[in-house]
Amino acid sequence: MLEVADIFRSHGPAWRATAHLSLGQLKVMSAIEQCRTAALGGHVLRCSGCQHLEIAYNSCRNRHCMKCQASAARRWLEARQADLLPVEYYHVVFTLPAPISAIAWYNKAIVYGLLFDIAAETLRTIAADPRHLGAQIGATLVLHTWGSALTHHPHVHGIVPGGGLSPDSERWIACRPGFFLPVRVLSRLFRRRFLEALEAAHHCGQLQFFGEYAALADPAAFARWLAPLRTCEWVVYAKRPFAGPKAVLEYLSRYTHRVAISNQRLIAFDERGVTFHWKDYRAKGRTRYKTMTLEAGEFMRRFLLHVLPGGFHRIRHYGLLANPVRRANLAKARELLDVVPETDTQPDDPSVAAPPVFVCRHCGAPMIIIEILKRTAPIRAPPMRRGQA
Repeated sequence: MLEVADIFRSHGPAWRATAHLSLGQLKVMSAIEQCRTAALGGHVLRCSGCQHLEIAYNSCRNRHCMKCQASAARRWLEARQADLLPVEYYHVVFTLPAPISAIAWYNKAIVYGLLFDIAAETLRTIAADPRHLGAQIGATLVLHTWGSALTHHPHVHGIVPGGGLSPDSERWIACRPGFFLPVRVLSRLFRRRFLEALEAAHHCGQLQFFGEYAALADPAAFARWLAPLRTCEWVVYAKRPFAGPKAVLEYLSRYTHRVAISNQRLIAFDERGVTFHWKDYRAKGRTRYKTMTLEAGEFMRRFLLHVLPGGFHRIRHYGLLANPVRRANLAKARELLDVVPETDTQPDDPSVAAPPVFVCRHCGAPMIIIEILKRTAPIRAPPMRRGQA
């Protein structure tokens, strides 16, 4: 199968010599190039049944690597299964308009952080209003920074239980069947709160501007630039509820650990460039599914647009689901919903053997590590040229 790593290995060295990349982007390229190769070491395995020998190379474990995120998603979902409540769940999306997306590229930590916090604040404020729901709610938000064509398109996907605790935490208040919160009200409040927070960040000198946006460093120019954004429509929408908790988990498995493009979307890599599938959301029906060919350097540039700042969390929990209070709030919600929590079905007997880590693909028997292969080089950024920042 064609992989993004093949493109990086083939054209990455020459392209890096001419492109201006951050240290984080260089590290992502290096990690993807080395993932599951001899460079990172691995294990020699022997099947305990058919004696088949196999070499398993180590993963890079980088969160931008499409090959590593599938296993990370499985582990995360196993931990989230215990958090589901027997209520309707809704999918909400908050999207930044194109002008703000443009300046977000140079201010990722600030703008992405505001996108998270203002979206969560908007949901909780409207839900707490007695005219709408009058309840304390929780939400899990996931950041995506890309469109289907790998363009910069920051937005957060939210998974929200259809209800919440009453202000005194003595009742569970469910939303109307099939309806969560009014989208227009969410959109208006999100727009106002976000622009207020962005203006405050500019006033505190937290924003940077370069190139064609350098003039926005001036407060008056920034105010004029913000003015049209106060009246244009901001995209916020809520989809119909999921068809049960299983559908919620299936959705989360597709969205929580997704990267800008998966290897499955790649079609060809030749002298014309990189050809891949993409979805044109402005078209309708089957015509929205298209193919696109980008020159290899442009493909790599677009992919690396979506490298997140170091330490930035792209999955966050708010309200009732915030990490410090989630366990207590879920227990209270189950009590009010008269739900018996599922017991742990894992045996406590230490004599019971754990499932094997490696299983033979031929006969299904456990595979035993007979040799450890040491890595040849640590994951690091390729050396910079003299004078490169």
